[in-house]
Amino acid sequence: MHTISIESRIIRKVTPNEFSEKEDQLAIEEPLEIQISFLAEGKRILKNVSITMRTPGHDDELATGFLFTEGIIQNKGQVKAAKSSVPDENNIVVTLTDTETPVLKSLERNFYTTSSCGVCGKASIDAIKTISMYSEPGDEMTITKAVLFELPASLQKQQNIFKSTGGLHASALFDMKGNFIALREDVGRHNALDKVIGSAFYNDQLPLTSMILLLSGRASFELIQKANMAGIRIVAAIGAPSSLAAQLAEECNMTLIGFLGSEKFNIYSGWNRVKEL
Repeated sequence: MHTISIESRIIRKVTPNEFSEKEDQLAIEEPLEIQISFLAEGKRILKNVSITMRTPGHDDELATGFLFTEGIIQNKGQVKAAKSSVPDENNIVVTLTDTETPVLKSLERNFYTTSSCGVCGKASIDAIKTISMYSEPGDEMTITKAVLFELPASLQKQQNIFKSTGGLHASALFDMKGNFIALREDVGRHNALDKVIGSAFYNDQLPLTSMILLLSGRASFELIQKANMAGIRIVAAIGAPSSLAAQLAEECNMTLIGFLGSEKFNIYSGWNRVKEL
């Protein structure tokens, strides 16, 4: 089996009784160079923004989602196109309209990222925080614990590539009743979230204030930051949150849930939004 996101490899499987040859499915990991093109003083400028290790697929959403969650662009009207400058190459150029200029101070960071950590390459701690353009809503939003209990099973139904490889992270959006809206997968958890936010960016769905974000793994500081940039107020993770993620969620008036399962979960901030019925 070979798709844009999966490749097959012959391996040796070892058990207590034998060595056997079998075909295994691996999630593809390849670099993607993100560039931005904009007009300055009558000339087109092409600027390198980031190199990230990602799973190929939805690269336009990844690039624009990344630029949005990093505060470099603010709305779809700024984007003229997002495509590879050379077919079949691992690069993508986000071209802004002639009247738009990116927030250059955000481009001053060192944006080399890896599939495991999106903030490791930033030049300083001060450069990590970004400010959301969406004001915090009131606390009238509520969700029942029954809806949350159902989310892990709903996520599993949608994670087709993960079932084949066991190697991808997922970010998924659900409405407040637990209905599935969208999912993206990637070897990098921050890439998966940028892709799903990029999809919402293109579909004019921002801000995502009426959506629940479900993370297939742990909740890191960067994921909470990106969720806040998209206006998300409820984040649930199958795994644990970090201390800094919990601190940021509280600062952003966000409900953060960790260790979500079919019968239990922990609430780390914003517990007033979770109701019995």
